[in-house]
Amino acid sequence: MSGARPDPDAAQRAELAAFLKARRAFLQPEDVGLAILPGRRRAPGLRREEVAQLSGVGLTWYTWLEQARPVTISRAVIEALGRALCLDHEAHEHLRCLAGFPTTSLPQLDDHARPELGRLLDAMLPAPACLFDPRFDLLAWNDAFAKIWHPAALPPHRCNVMWLAFADPAHRQVWVNWEERSRTLLAEFRAAAGRHAGDPRFAELVDALTATSAEFRSWWTQYEVKQSITGPLTIRVPSIGTINYDVVDLQVSATEALTVSVHVPVRPSDHRKTAAILTIPRRRTAQLRTLDDRRPVSASKAG
Repeated sequence: MSGARPDPDAAQRAELAAFLKARRAFLQPEDVGLAILPGRRRAPGLRREEVAQLSGVGLTWYTWLEQARPVTISRAVIEALGRALCLDHEAHEHLRCLAGFPTTSLPQLDDHARPELGRLLDAMLPAPACLFDPRFDLLAWNDAFAKIWHPAALPPHRCNVMWLAFADPAHRQVWVNWEERSRTLLAEFRAAAGRHAGDPRFAELVDALTATSAEFRSWWTQYEVKQSITGPLTIRVPSIGTINYDVVDLQVSATEALTVSVHVPVRPSDHRKTAAILTIPRRRTAQLRTLDDRRPVSASKAG
């Protein structure tokens, strides 16, 4: 019907179904101690009846669950499904969240950066740092981050970590370990999108990335999930060289939906090279943006 509102429960059921089907495809009977059933296997991975057997649920009920039908789900069944699918801690927590049993409350989506957060990013210099929301939209960054990643040059409504990673070939050249880091980014973005199934900004961004990037399109269907993108990062900066960082994400306690991400230099030589980034001709200090106003504002003026 024209003008009908999307059903958030249907979107959540569809996300749960997609996750179960993707994770089932990762496993073979021998991975879980099952004898291979006779007959040609038409698709990779476990069959539905094998997952039902392993988790102790009825085949019809599990089939309906994968078809995104409205069925009654208990926490005990979700725990059994997680064990049957050999999920690690992060994937199991994602399953609980999709089924409505998260162990922690979900933060509300927020797309506003307070001026003091921009000043915090400036205080972290020379370390590159940025602020992003649950959709990975970049809301603020300091000068070192800007000189490496140039977020202000991204298209309108595409000032986003995922767009930076997947849609711009020039940015790929900055990463030494692009595939490793971008797969990690996508896994956390996939988890965030699942937790907010039905959110129109997530849906629009996923559609745009799917149309733009072959890697995003391929890896998205694998449904790998992570809860954090912290870890090693190696980049190349023209005239400065290779720099090694540890990426550290810090949740803003006053606004749980926002994350401060900092590139922490690993060695003294990395710190010196990072400081040298600031000698690159300056564009602007920490930038603040919201989804409603994409015009950059310097942190000093915002205060």
